[in-house]
Amino acid sequence: MAANGDVNGEERNAAALENVRAILFKPSESLDDSLCTKIAGADFNDAGLGLAGLLRSLATTGFQASHLGDAIDVVNQMLDWRLSHEKPREGCDEAELDPKYRESVKCKIFLGFTSNLVSSGIRDVIRFLVQHHLVDVIVTTAGGIEEDLIKCLAPMYRGDFSLSGTMLHSKGLNRIGNLLMPNNNYCKFEKWIMPLLDKMLLEQSTKNVWTPSKVIARLGKEINDESSFLYWAQKNNIPVFCPALTDGSIGDMLFCHAVKNPGLIIDIVQDVRMMDCEAINATPRKTGAIILGGGLPKHHICNANMLRNGTDYAVYINTAQEYDGSDSGAHPDEAVSWGKINGSAKPVKVHCDATIAFPLVVAATFARKFHGLE
Repeated sequence: MAANGDVNGEERNAAALENVRAILFKPSESLDDSLCTKIAGADFNDAGLGLAGLLRSLATTGFQASHLGDAIDVVNQMLDWRLSHEKPREGCDEAELDPKYRESVKCKIFLGFTSNLVSSGIRDVIRFLVQHHLVDVIVTTAGGIEEDLIKCLAPMYRGDFSLSGTMLHSKGLNRIGNLLMPNNNYCKFEKWIMPLLDKMLLEQSTKNVWTPSKVIARLGKEINDESSFLYWAQKNNIPVFCPALTDGSIGDMLFCHAVKNPGLIIDIVQDVRMMDCEAINATPRKTGAIILGGGLPKHHICNANMLRNGTDYAVYINTAQEYDGSDSGAHPDEAVSWGKINGSAKPVKVHCDATIAFPLVVAATFARKFHGLE
């Protein structure tokens, strides 16, 4: 009986083993090497790898590195696109059929970013793009405007995320993450901007209806500093939109000015019309959106492009999550559902601090092409 029990036990074990093997070693479908990317990282045994080789390796590294590699690919698609790649539109005018004209027409690029990126060194990356007219339309927040100007008057400094708010406030130091903005910088900003607001008020009655973008262009002209992206924007006739211009120190200055010398009017309706027309009238050009961070710049760019049935290329770089339903955290496919990104587009979201990701994207795209490093 014992021997028979041993045999039955062995049979049960064998059957159980086969079941386990069936689970562990289930055959997989074959993946086509021509369609699927094999994962491989940077090879630092290659002494010639360099920055270019490192950036090329991102797409095959996996996780957010691959998303960053995809973002680089999408931005390069924006930069490489020409109208000559498309079939002529039915009923287009004769000029649009001219081969030289078609080869000259490029993708219209909208760049959006939040103010903290201007607080950081990303301001200098943005300045490079604007200085060389590598983007066509800019949307940012009030802080993105004022801090570009303030940095022309006085520097910001590196601090630490853990510095005591009470201690800093007692010393007149304002913390932005791990950056420090001395309050004296705002004193200098007030001294610089108040006479300009007086001039704008006088000009309003004779020759100007002010809009946020017109105010911004004037400030960029008056600052007359080549380190400023606003200086280069007005010089290169690149519109800078900021629907919430009052939501920051500029708003404080406008409040103080209005109390002392009331009457200045800034018309946001003209600007929303201009912004929407930047997207609507882009045709026959394609449009591309590069959006750093979330909030107002992200939505303003996407909403304008909705009026042309969506942007053709889109890259988001931010750390926001979608689970609270915020637009900041919304993935590109949510924008597709609204018609803000074209359904035929292949948008990318990189979940990463833009101060890390964006310089790498620019190095592998705009800067590489600008310096002829193809």
